[in-house]
Amino acid sequence: MKNLLIILLLAFVGFAPRLQAQAEITFKSDTIDYGEIAKGSDGIRVFEFTNTGDAPLIISEVKSSCGCTVPKKPDGPIGPGESNTIQVKYDTNRVGPIRKTITVYSNATEPIYSIKIKGKVLSGGKSVLEKTK
Repeated sequence: MKNLLIILLLAFVGFAPRLQAQAEITFKSDTIDYGEIAKGSDGIRVFEFTNTGDAPLIISEVKSSCGCTVPKKPDGPIGPGESNTIQVKYDTNRVGPIRKTITVYSNATEPIYSIKIKGKVLSGGKSVLEKTK
C-alpha cells in the first residue's frame, strides 16, 4: 500500500507542471512586407498578436537587430484572449533592401520569438503603391 501511494505521488508530481496556466503568444503574421517604398516615407508598421494561453502574457523586452529599426512593446500584461500590438518604425531614409529581425522576449511557452520586416526603400520617385493611385 505504501509503495502504491509513492507511485501515485510521483505520477502526480510528473503531471503537475502541465497543469499550470501558461501564456501563449500568437501573431497574426510574423513577417511584415513593406514592399517597395519611397525614401522618407512612413516607416511605421504594426504586428498584431493575441495571448492564446490561459495566463497573463508579459512582454519584458523587444529588441531589433539594427539601430535603424525601433520597436515599441506594449505596456503591462496582456490577459488570456486579449490582443495587442508591437509597433516597429524603420528609418526609411536608408535606401536599399530591408531585412530586419525583431526579437520578442516574454513569459510565453516560447519565451523568445522572432518577427521580421522586409521590403525595399527606393532612392527617388514614388513607391509602387503611390504610382497606382
